[in-house]
Amino acid sequence: MQRSKLPYFFLILAALLAISAVALLILKPGVPKQPPVVEKPSPSTPSEQPPAALPESPAKDPAAALKNLPAGQSLANPEDLSARIGKALETGDLSALGVLLGKDALDPETAERLKSLLGAGPLKIRPEGIRQVGELELNQLARWVIELDGREPGRDRIYLDLRRKDGKWHVEKVTLPPAAGEAVPSALLSDSLGIADSFLQNVLSQNFDKARALVDSATVSDAKIAGLCIIFEEGQYRLRSEKPLRSMFQRPDAVGYLANVETPEAAKTAQFSLTVTKASDAAPWRVAEINLDALLADYAQRVAGGDIYYSPLVKNPAGGDTLALYFAFDEDVINPRTRRQLEIVALILKSDAGKKIHLSGHTDALGPDDYNNQLSSRRAVIVRDFLIKSGVSAAQISTIAEGARQPRRPNVTETGTDNPEGRRANRRTEIYLDF
Repeated sequence: MQRSKLPYFFLILAALLAISAVALLILKPGVPKQPPVVEKPSPSTPSEQPPAALPESPAKDPAAALKNLPAGQSLANPEDLSARIGKALETGDLSALGVLLGKDALDPETAERLKSLLGAGPLKIRPEGIRQVGELELNQLARWVIELDGREPGRDRIYLDLRRKDGKWHVEKVTLPPAAGEAVPSALLSDSLGIADSFLQNVLSQNFDKARALVDSATVSDAKIAGLCIIFEEGQYRLRSEKPLRSMFQRPDAVGYLANVETPEAAKTAQFSLTVTKASDAAPWRVAEINLDALLADYAQRVAGGDIYYSPLVKNPAGGDTLALYFAFDEDVINPRTRRQLEIVALILKSDAGKKIHLSGHTDALGPDDYNNQLSSRRAVIVRDFLIKSGVSAAQISTIAEGARQPRRPNVTETGTDNPEGRRANRRTEIYLDF
C-alpha cells in the first residue's frame, strides 16, 4: 500500500518556517530603519496651518527688560564678562544686559539712558575695541572700556568698573557716553584713572592740546608733553593690553600710576610713571608729574648705534624740559627721525599762531670756534626752514647760534682723551617751547 506524502510536506514546511524565523532574528538588528516620509509643503504653496507664534522675547520689550533685575553676573575672567556685555550691546539684547550688569550697576536713570542708547540704532564695536583701562584698586577694582564704532569722539565709549569678590568679577558701575545734545567733557570719567587714561589716549593720537588740558601746567611742561608724543610716535609704543595702568599708591589728593607700554612686536615692555593730583575736594584731577627716565632709557637702547645721539628730552638750565634734535658729525642735514619729530612740533605750532619757539644750534668741541659758530647757526636755521615749509609762521620762530659753548656732555674724558659719545650728545638743535 502506498504511503501518503502529506506528512512529509508539512514537516518540510515547518522546517522552512523555523529557518526563516532564525534568519530574521539574526538579520533584524542590522536592517536600517527607514525614516517616515513627511511631505513638505511646496515653497510656493503656504501650509494650511501657520506655525504657532513665538512668544515675544523680553529683549524686545524695553519697558520690562530692565525691571526687577537680579544681582549682576559674576565671572572668573573680567575680559570674558566685558566681551559678553559687548555682544549683548551689539545685538540690542536688553534682557541679557540686565542679567550681566545687574541691579546695582543699572540704577533707574542709567537703565533709561541705556534704553535710549540702544534705541538710537544698532551698536557696533570696533575691532579690538574691548580693552582694560587700568586698576583703580590693586587686583580688586579694574576698569574696562567698550569702544563703539562710527560714533562721534567722546560719545563712543562705555566704561565698566569691575569689582573682584570671592575670586570672581562683577560690574559695580557702568558709565555711558553723553547723550545727544549734552556737552562732551575733555575726559568722560573725571576721577584719577579717567584723567590718566584720557591724557595717554590723547598723547597716543598726537592730540597735544587735549593732552595739555589735562595736566597741571605748573609742574608738567609743554616740552614733556611734546616729547612724550614724539616717543610714542617714533617708538611705536602702545599701552599694554593687560593692566596698562596700575595703581602704585592712593591718597585722597594724589594717586600714582605705573603705565605699561609695549612695542608692536610685544617682544619687550617698558614702563613710566605718572602722578595725578587735585588741589581740593572740589578741584579737578590733573596729571602733575610724569617720570620718563625708564622709557627714555628703553628707547635709547632700542635705537642705539650709528653716529647720531638720541634723547628727545633734555633738562633746560632755566628749569623744565627742552626738546632736542641731533646731527651727524659736521652735518646740518635733517635725518628721517628728526623730520618726524619736527612734523609733530609743526602740528603743535599750527594749532595756535600765538605759540612761539626758540631754536638754539650747538656743536661739539672739534674744530675752530668760527666754524662751529657757523655750523651751529646752520643747524638752527635748517630746523626753522623745515617748520616754515610745514606751514608754521616765521613770526613764531627765533634762532640763535651757540657754537660749542654749551655742551650737554663732556667732549673729552677725565684723562683728556676724546669722548665720541659725549660729542654725539652735543651736536644738536634745542627747541624751547615758549608757551
